[in-house]
Amino acid sequence: MSDPLYAPALLRLAADATGAGRLSPADAEGHAHNLTCGDKVNVTLRLNADGSIAGLAHDTRACVLAQASASILGRFAVGTDAAHLRALRDGVTAMLKGGPAPAAPFADYTALAPAANHRNRHACVLLPLDAVLDALKS
Repeated sequence: MSDPLYAPALLRLAADATGAGRLSPADAEGHAHNLTCGDKVNVTLRLNADGSIAGLAHDTRACVLAQASASILGRFAVGTDAAHLRALRDGVTAMLKGGPAPAAPFADYTALAPAANHRNRHACVLLPLDAVLDALKS
């Protein structure tokens, strides 16, 4: 593929599928569904006493963009809380509008920056974040 949207770094993140699966028992579950394309992400979380994430697993039945985004969260979301993840979602949204990628530890979102040129794919990148935020609101 010559489309920069599907660069090797993005494909590698998706293939890694860090955090794929389901936690049992889990303290919280969240779901997100993209009605436009049918992508679905379900997450299970274990939470620390302060509400921060102690463990995250995702079942991502979606395109490579959502898979890569979920893999980034699977790798780096432990220790974060709802406020940090809302800020991360805002940062990824800004990146998709031409801004900089989020800072470390979420700098791997740089691999998804080419999606900025494909507005119809922005929801795919954000879907795993929405699923985690759905879990944290319960």
